[in-house]
Amino acid sequence: MKKTQTAILAAMTAFAPMAVLAEDSNDPIVIPIHNWSSQIVMSNVVGQLLEQQGAYVEYVTTDSQAVYESIRMGDVTLEMEVWEGAFGASFRAAMEKGGIVDVGDHNAVTREDWWYPMWTKEACPGLPDWEALNDCAEIFATPETGDKGRYLDGPVDWLKHGKERVEALGMDFTVINAGSAAALWATIGAAEADKTPIVVFNWTPNFAEAVWPGEFVEFPEWEDGCDTDPAVGPNPDALYDCGNPADGYLKKAAWEGMEEKWPAAYATLEKVSFTNPQIAEMAKLVDIDEMEPQEAAAVWLEENPDVWQGWIN
Repeated sequence: MKKTQTAILAAMTAFAPMAVLAEDSNDPIVIPIHNWSSQIVMSNVVGQLLEQQGAYVEYVTTDSQAVYESIRMGDVTLEMEVWEGAFGASFRAAMEKGGIVDVGDHNAVTREDWWYPMWTKEACPGLPDWEALNDCAEIFATPETGDKGRYLDGPVDWLKHGKERVEALGMDFTVINAGSAAALWATIGAAEADKTPIVVFNWTPNFAEAVWPGEFVEFPEWEDGCDTDPAVGPNPDALYDCGNPADGYLKKAAWEGMEEKWPAAYATLEKVSFTNPQIAEMAKLVDIDEMEPQEAAAVWLEENPDVWQGWIN
C-alpha cells in the first residue's frame, strides 16, 4: 500500500504541477461513505487526490438519503455519486431548500431497476416485458413469499419503492429488501449454480454486468412526475407505476460554502468525471478482487494517471 501511494505521488509530481492549496482552509473536507462499492472507492479516489494536493480529508459513514440534508447544512462537504433513480428526489428537495449545489454530471449514464440474469429468460420467455414477468410470478415463489413471486429489492435506505410499484401495478410479487449490495451479489451467485429464476434490484454501471449477463425489466416508461403525481403513469390512483429512468444522470454535489472555503479543492471537484467503465472497474476491485476500498482507490489512481492528471492542474 505504501509503495502504491508513493507511486501516485511520483506520478503527480512528474506529470502535473503540484497544486498547492495554500488558499484553502485547514479544516477537514468531509466526504461521506455509503453502502455500495463504487461510491466508497470513488470517494477514496477523490479524497486521496485532495490529500496529495495538501488538503485534510475526513470520511464519515452517512445514510445515502439523509446525506443531502447533511451537505446542505455544511456537516458534509460533498457527494460523489448522486444517482437520479435512487437519490434524485432527496437531492432535489435539498436543492429547493438551499445550501447545496450541483457540481456537474459524470460522463456516465445510469439505470437502476428490476433485473434478471439471462437464464431466467429461458424460464419466462416473455421477458423483459413486466406483464410477462407478472404472468410468470409463480416461478419466483419461495417459502418466504408463499404463492407470490419474490422480488429482492435493494437495502431499505435506498428507497427504491419496489412495494409501491407492486401495489400500483397489481403485481403478484412480494418485495423483500436485501441487507446490502453484497447480499444481492450473493443471491445472484447462488442462483447461478442451478439456474434458478430470480429477479433482483440491479444497476449500471457496476461490475455485475460483466459477470452475469442479464436484462432490466421493461416497465411503463418513466415520465416526470411518476413519483409525485398519481395522474402520471398507467394507474391514475397511484405513484411509482413507471419504471425508473433508463438513461439517468450521475451527479456530484457539494455544500454551497465549499467553493469559498476550499476554492482549489472545489476546482478539482468540478473537473472530476468518471465513465461507466471506470466506475465498474472501481466496484470490481472491491467486489471481485476483494481489495479494501482505500487500497482499491490507490490502485485505480496508479493505473489511471492519464484520467486524473488534468483534474489537479
